[in-house]
Amino acid sequence: MSTAGKPEARGTMLEEDAEQAYENFLAEIQSFELPIEATLRSVYDDQPNAHKKFMEKLDACIRNHDKEIEKMCNFHHQGFVDAITELLKVRADAEKLKVQVIETNRRLQEAGKEVMVQTEDIIRCRIQQRNITTVVEKLQLCLPVLEMYSKLKEQMSGKRYYSALKTMEQLENVYFPRVSQYRFCQLMIDTLPKLREDIKDISMSDLKDFLESIRKHSDRIGEMAMKQAQQQKSFSVALQKQNSVRFGKHMRGNNDRILDEKNDIILKRALEEEAGSEEEVLTVQDLVDFSPVYRCLHIYSALGDEETFENYYRKQRKKQARLVLQPQSSVHETVDGYRRYFTQIVGFFVVEDHILHVTQGLVTRAYTDELWNMALSKIIAVLRAHSSYCADPGLVLELKNLIVVFADTLQGYGFPVNRLFDLLFEIREQYNETLLKKWAGIFRDIFEEDNYSPIPVGSEEEYKVIISKFPFQDADLEKQSFPKKFPMSQSVPLIYIQVKEFIYASLKFSESLHRSSTEIDDMLRKSTNLLLTRILSTCLLNLIRKPHIGLTELVQIIINTTHLEQACRYLEDFITNITNISQETVHTTRLYGLSTFKDARHAAEGEIYTKLNQKIDEFVQLADYDWTMTESDGRASGYLMDLINFLRSIFQVFTHLPGKVAQTACMSACQHLSTSLMQMLLDSELKQISMGAVQQFNLDVIQCELFASSEPVPGFQGDTLQLAFLELRQLLDLFMVWDWSTYLADYGRPASKYLRVNPHSALTLLEKMKDTNKKNNIFAQFRKNDRDREKLIETVVKQLRGLVTGMSQHM
Repeated sequence: MSTAGKPEARGTMLEEDAEQAYENFLAEIQSFELPIEATLRSVYDDQPNAHKKFMEKLDACIRNHDKEIEKMCNFHHQGFVDAITELLKVRADAEKLKVQVIETNRRLQEAGKEVMVQTEDIIRCRIQQRNITTVVEKLQLCLPVLEMYSKLKEQMSGKRYYSALKTMEQLENVYFPRVSQYRFCQLMIDTLPKLREDIKDISMSDLKDFLESIRKHSDRIGEMAMKQAQQQKSFSVALQKQNSVRFGKHMRGNNDRILDEKNDIILKRALEEEAGSEEEVLTVQDLVDFSPVYRCLHIYSALGDEETFENYYRKQRKKQARLVLQPQSSVHETVDGYRRYFTQIVGFFVVEDHILHVTQGLVTRAYTDELWNMALSKIIAVLRAHSSYCADPGLVLELKNLIVVFADTLQGYGFPVNRLFDLLFEIREQYNETLLKKWAGIFRDIFEEDNYSPIPVGSEEEYKVIISKFPFQDADLEKQSFPKKFPMSQSVPLIYIQVKEFIYASLKFSESLHRSSTEIDDMLRKSTNLLLTRILSTCLLNLIRKPHIGLTELVQIIINTTHLEQACRYLEDFITNITNISQETVHTTRLYGLSTFKDARHAAEGEIYTKLNQKIDEFVQLADYDWTMTESDGRASGYLMDLINFLRSIFQVFTHLPGKVAQTACMSACQHLSTSLMQMLLDSELKQISMGAVQQFNLDVIQCELFASSEPVPGFQGDTLQLAFLELRQLLDLFMVWDWSTYLADYGRPASKYLRVNPHSALTLLEKMKDTNKKNNIFAQFRKNDRDREKLIETVVKQLRGLVTGMSQHM
């Protein structure tokens, strides 16, 4: 149809219709609902130049789609880098498509008959483009799932199991529902339970490795904890020592003090140790990696199986506790054995305390208290059993120090340790017993090495050395010029020093027991009393009873005990200076040294009396009387003169003894000598005694009386000592003057001249003399005087027998 005559408005409408038609054509092509051949035919059939405009529209549409695709790709670029990489191949096809479109356009321009072929290519490209879009959409949906699953695999390979469990939860709750229609999703879902079980197994394996590791490192952990507790306490202990009573072992004088500089040195060292320890403070986290416990706890919590994990952990730790609490059989042999035992226990409970405070619910305070009570009962049983084997006080003391550090360490972690300190009081009794045994040996050695002679000093320096060791004061001795002698022997200052050493040793155990000064003072005094009453007293008694200890040694022992007794008040002052507890306190225990040394002195005195009597017996056994001699030799027997000389010399030694002791010994010796002589005279094996023998015996008794009257020991009043021989004297006088009428007439009267003569003794001696007269005087019956004498003897014998019979009836 021709358009030359149409108005301009109509021309415009036609152009708008053509534009709308092109838009419709493009829409039909894109919709793929109508055959493309009909659409292309309509384009070419409509206007001569319509295909050119259509191609322009088509190019514009393609450019718009390209821009949209580019925008879409840019929008999804960060999330689809991997997807775009996969689409590079598609890019080549897109370029090929573009080339084909250009070629098609050229061919369409060249020849319309090629439009159909090109259109088919376009349709195929559109289908590919739609598929690409679908793939992109599905990849956008699947890629986060794949990324999360890849992240899960990385976490598993990196052993980040708790994060892996959280990733599994996200996959199951968020990502898998989006792609549940795909088969790969179901495969992933099926792998998750196995992964969870693998995580549980791996985490449990890590926990077992952790439990084994802390079992091996418990002693190291415990050693570190005990060392830190000891260092923390050292500073306060140093301050306490500085403020307490000054005392020392190597610088002690009469007042038992040491210089203040020593305590300053102790404090300075404590400060240096404290400063040094702060530089290297280690914690349990520095020695043990607790991450397996935290990780395993979190994993089981995430899996909802926290109770199983808690039960397993507590069960395994209880097993380890039983192993730790079971000591080795040789634990009591060395301090290191006890130290290893304690450090393992401390390490165990330090770990449990750490677990208690950094985890919630894995262990509770009730659980740790139950575990500690079980351990405490076992520890106390072990210490009671094994400490009984300790015979060395040094080992017991080191054990005590270890127990104190052990208790202080665990007390710092909140565990009650009162039962341990109660146990220390039991061990203290054993410690005292070991000390007593040790000091018994020390005392025995001192007594064995003593020469039991007064200590000689030749200079002022030697004199000061002695008085610095022993509190001796004697103004008379100080005035004497050198050389001079102390009255006691060398064992006295040594014993005094050792008693003080014992107090120091006993004090070492009493320290750090969390007891008051009053209790420590009481313990020291009781221990010292045991040393004095049980050990020193026994050693003295055993020494006194030894056969080789003579009278001179016994005299020196009595002197020694006197000075030791006087020194007891200095020992009480010494304890007071240590504890600052006054002796005037109501409950202060007194030392029993007074009674101890008195008992020893009494035993020594008794032994002196016994040995002196034994010595007299030895001399008396040397007597060799001729009981049938007709007349005496006119002088005393040799054995008796030797005995009297011995007594004179020994009583000279007794001048150092207290007056009553020397007097008692002298009186006892005279009485025993008198008794021995009387027994010799009246011995039943002696059948006959002549008057000459009686006269000889009388000479010996006279010497005894002279000895008694010479006052061998000062202090006797009048003839007190001679009374020991009075019975013997009256008996001999009776036979010497033959004054039987007086004896028989005055018998029983207080004023009798022969008051001490026993009728039985007189009868025995008279019968021995009667038999001798019968044997020697064969012809006495032919002489009137002799016959009268015989009759007199017979009469006296009968009367004496009557007296003896009367005495036996009254008894």
